Amino acid sequence: MCGKCCQVCPTGALAITGKQVTLKEVLREIDKDSIFYDESEGGVTFSGGEPLLQLDFLSALLKECKDWNIRTAVNTCGYASHDAIAKISDKVDLFLYDIKTMDEKKHIKYTGVSNKPILENLKRLAENGSNIQVRFPIIPGINDDKDNVTETAEFVASCRIKNISLLPYHRAGIEKYKGLSRVYKVKKIKTPSDQDLNLIEEELEAFGLKVRIGGG
Repeated sequence: MCGKCCQVCPTGALAITGKQVTLKEVLREIDKDSIFYDESEGGVTFSGGEPLLQLDFLSALLKECKDWNIRTAVNTCGYASHDAIAKISDKVDLFLYDIKTMDEKKHIKYTGVSNKPILENLKRLAENGSNIQVRFPIIPGINDDKDNVTETAEFVASCRIKNISLLPYHRAGIEKYKGLSRVYKVKKIKTPSDQDLNLIEEELEAFGLKVRIGGG
């Protein structure tokens, strides 16, 4: 998209969000906060979207951060080739790794792709000693049933991963969909209650997992 249509749109209905940046531009932004990384023992999180869709750019950024002794985290859905994951794994201090549902048919229905490579990549990362925090979005009526919660806990525990975050579904994406002229198909789904989240937390803890409710 060249953007010329946005410049001449008479109603202002069209707009470009985001911009292309170079490696040096991103690194300059990272460097601005370097003092805070040292004081907080924090670092840089690469998220999205899906950062692995820009694999070469991501790999180059991670390498530079390593050279500067800046800690790195990558938030990913894990839907990538094993080679893609392997290309960055030694440069990542923490993987924030999403698991949406263990049921492959449901995963295909709601995301359009199989969860097999996602689960296999997670297993391989764990076997190779990567630091991983699983992120489990809780979407009422889709993946919050007891069977899925139990299967998720069993799988994560079998990978010897200890940390898991529960991410309650929210409706913040509705306006973004409007801006893209796309239909938001799950308007009727509500944010899970604290009681529901606490019950899921208890089920996960029964498998020895350390559970956090919310991001991180």
